This record gives sequence, structure tokens and C-alpha cells, in this order.
Amino acid sequence: MQALLSLSRAIDRLNTLVGKYAIWLIFGATVISAVNAVIRKAFNYSSNGFLEVQWYLFAWSFLIAAGFTLLKREHVRIDVLNSHFPKKVQMAIEIFGLLFFLTPVCLMVLYYSTPMALQMYSSGEMSNNPGGLIRWPVWAALPLGFTLLLLQGWSELIKCIAFLKGLGPDPTVKPDEKTDEQALIEALRAQAGDPTATAQNKN
Repeated sequence: MQALLSLSRAIDRLNTLVGKYAIWLIFGATVISAVNAVIRKAFNYSSNGFLEVQWYLFAWSFLIAAGFTLLKREHVRIDVLNSHFPKKVQMAIEIFGLLFFLTPVCLMVLYYSTPMALQMYSSGEMSNNPGGLIRWPVWAALPLGFTLLLLQGWSELIKCIAFLKGLGPDPTVKPDEKTDEQALIEALRAQAGDPTATAQNKN
């Protein structure tokens, strides 16, 4: 189990690193959009290449950051019922979802997108739009992004099993999220006039 936990930590570090730098793709798309707007207004010139590189960067940003988003538990979740179940039932639901929903979907996307990306690369297919870009770089984001998401799903699976075995913390709690007990204690301290609780609530 310790070897699997080491693998989980390595996957977490990988997706943390990717997520840290994915924001620069959004920044690049924003800069290109602004420059394109200025050039179009000032010189009455534009190109489909400017437009396509923007959505290339946007596609890369959200695809490769999908694993990081799962790590931080920022994906949309409907926990109306799940949150009322005992923790072991919640873990069972989490494991079931990772095994029978996330893993098959990722594998299916990889099965279909990887050959397509390789074909695009070998053929050098270009955009049909005048002044458009080569296609394979944006297609390559699909297998890469879903590989990172699949790995993070397996990392979460390892952490769920470790929690059930008493070998790790609860992986369903966000790293910066306070438990109900912690929130209650801080609220009681704040009512009692404890300055440390006030400072913690501000943070």
C-alpha cells in the first residue's frame, strides 16, 4: 500500500505542477486576443490564425488542468444525498464512480483521440480557414489531458482505499476546507471574544 501511496503523491505533484503553469495559457490567449483587437482596429487587419491560436490555448488550458481540478475537488458535484450518508458509504460511492465512470470514459476518449492525433501529426493537416493553423497541436491536448485526468482519478482511488484502511486522511475533503467541527469551534470562540478565532476567520 505504501508503494501505491508513493505513486499517488507523485501523480499529485505532477498535476499540481501542470495546474500551476496552465494559467499561463489563459494569459497567453488573453494577450493574443487584446493584440488582435488592437491590430484590427488600428490597421484594419486580422487573421484566422489569431483566432485559432486563442482557442488552441484555451483548449490546452482546460484539458491539461482537468487532473489538477480533480485533485483540488473543484469539479461540479451534486452531493444532496451523498453528504448525508456515513463516511464509508461516501467512500464506496467515490470508488464506484472512479472505477466505473471516470476510468472507462477516460480510456474511451484515449482510445479514439490518440490515433486521431497521430494521424493529424503524420498528415500535417491544416485548418480549412484561410490563414488557419496546423491541426495536430490542438488534437494532442485531448490524449494528454485525459491521461492526466485518468492518472489523477487513480490517485484519488488509492487515497480512498488508504482512508478506508486507516492509512491516510479523508480525500473527499478539500485541502483548504474546514470540517463542520472546526467551523463550529471557531464560531464558538468568536462568540466568546477569542481574538485568534477572529483572525482565523479573516484568513
